[in-house]
Amino acid sequence: MTDELDLALVDALRMDPRAPWSRLAAPLGVDPATLSRRWARLNAAGDAWVTCYPSTDRLGFGLTALVEVECLADRVGAVAAVLAQDPQAASVEVVTGGADLVLTVGALEPEALTRYVLDRIGAVPGVLRTRTSLVERTVREGSRWHDGALDPGQREAITAAGTQPVRLDRAPGRQIVEDRSLLLALGEDGRMPYAELAQRTGLPPTTVRRRLTELRDSGRLVLRCDASPRLTGHPIGMFLWSELPAHRLDAAAEWFAALPQARMCAVTVGAANLSTYLKVRHLPELRRLEEQLARRFPEVRVRERQLALRTVKLVGRLMDGEGRAAGYVPIDPWAPCGPGSPATPPAR
Repeated sequence: MTDELDLALVDALRMDPRAPWSRLAAPLGVDPATLSRRWARLNAAGDAWVTCYPSTDRLGFGLTALVEVECLADRVGAVAAVLAQDPQAASVEVVTGGADLVLTVGALEPEALTRYVLDRIGAVPGVLRTRTSLVERTVREGSRWHDGALDPGQREAITAAGTQPVRLDRAPGRQIVEDRSLLLALGEDGRMPYAELAQRTGLPPTTVRRRLTELRDSGRLVLRCDASPRLTGHPIGMFLWSELPAHRLDAAAEWFAALPQARMCAVTVGAANLSTYLKVRHLPELRRLEEQLARRFPEVRVRERQLALRTVKLVGRLMDGEGRAAGYVPIDPWAPCGPGSPATPPAR
């Protein structure tokens, strides 16, 4: 059984995914040992986890795309399962609307993205057609989303205790590919202790700590805490694809990004120029948000609404039928294009 402390713990880790239990104890009103036990239980059950990935917005190279895939009716599940094994596909959602799947895909260069879409996705049996939208820039992304389980006082205490803003002046001088082993280890378990990270990477613990701090401070590495629907109450997810005149695009993107329901908002180049992923408790809330959008931006045109029916993969985590983490495929844009490595069990 989950309770309010579980929800508060997950939301606290959304604010600072690697915060030590001693820092979170006072804001959450319990001792560090209790928090450690709670997290171990949630993580072992696949109900909560911390992962990481490189940020293309901060790296200065690479690109992200949202790829819509239409499949034969009896092959949707099979196609999703196959593509979920690819390290290039960070997330895979089964959706309503004109497409059957929406993939979040990472690549180092346009040619690599083209090869992945045409030669990999297009070759999977059951795929009929694809539509690709490039992410020009991300205005809001999933690591900044919170479930509202903490009160303002708790959030302020956690922030004051150690959460630091991104500092672009502290960008590491080396190429991020040099930290690939560190990224992959943290993707499996974003709270992995420094000693274990040192063993995984072959680096001294002091070097691991310094490099991780640099990567986080510069925003080149993103740490993120996620939870299963069993813990969060089965919210409804929807991709909303909108088209706005160029002179209104930035204002609309900022408006969406400020919504507590917005988990992701990106300026895109494709069938629409703004893509937003919304999380709500009830379907009528989506309609109310669209009404607010139309009143504020009368020139907007909604191109597509895609309700998420099932999340097959979420930022590297393979999900079971109940939305719990059941495996892990590393997010690795440096990996060869093609089927990914066999999934490994999630870190316990």
